[in-house]
Amino acid sequence: MKEKHIDINENNNSIRCRIMTETDSRTFEKAVVVTHGFGSSKDVANTTKFAEKYLSKNKDAVVFAFDWPCHGQDGKKKLELSDCMDYMTLVVHYLRDNYGVKDIYNYSVSFGGYLTLKYIAEIENPFTKIALRAPGIHMYELMLKNVGEENMGKVEKGKDVEVGFERKMKIDKTLLEDLQKSDVTKYEYFDYADSMIVIHGTADEMVPFDDSKTFCENNVIEFVPVEGADHAFRNPKMMDTAIHTIIEWFA
Repeated sequence: MKEKHIDINENNNSIRCRIMTETDSRTFEKAVVVTHGFGSSKDVANTTKFAEKYLSKNKDAVVFAFDWPCHGQDGKKKLELSDCMDYMTLVVHYLRDNYGVKDIYNYSVSFGGYLTLKYIAEIENPFTKIALRAPGIHMYELMLKNVGEENMGKVEKGKDVEVGFERKMKIDKTLLEDLQKSDVTKYEYFDYADSMIVIHGTADEMVPFDDSKTFCENNVIEFVPVEGADHAFRNPKMMDTAIHTIIEWFA
């Protein structure tokens, strides 16, 4: 597998991107956009694993991962949903303009899954097929847990607070209000149901399993439970199951 890193510099944004291919071709029939979860980055091992397995069967494809704002190597310090939407738009345009891609697929995890659902409901759906793993369906509630009770008092007073794991980012009341407004359970996804699949581990300790199950039932979306899998799918066999399911779905 060949890999290179580029930046998409446009509209005062600098999106840090990771491009994985099997060939040196300058054009590709299809692309898979891979987006990561909250506090993660484009460089996680599971993205590499997916790319290796997907590209071994799809030589005419490019796997394209990028850092969400305030994550990984991204330069922004304060998380805003509008920036996240801009990043997705710029990535989709880049793939079409630079690689001549006809079909764009989306594989997104957790926070990335939430942002993908927000994007297709509020902006457009440029994706031929979508696979979401443990998506943050109720992202507002999940973010409240990340902020914590101690910090909520500061947020209510209009102050920024820092949250995150290895890397900290600033979050404010506006972000929480935007998450509340963009509640993906308020939208209907029937028009996209045939092109979407949701995978979720039954032992997920961060994002409730039942959130995905109910969301899929309400929107007639195919739901694939993975027995015993935690949020990160740390068990390699369970991760292999998820990746295999996604690759078959995209095929």
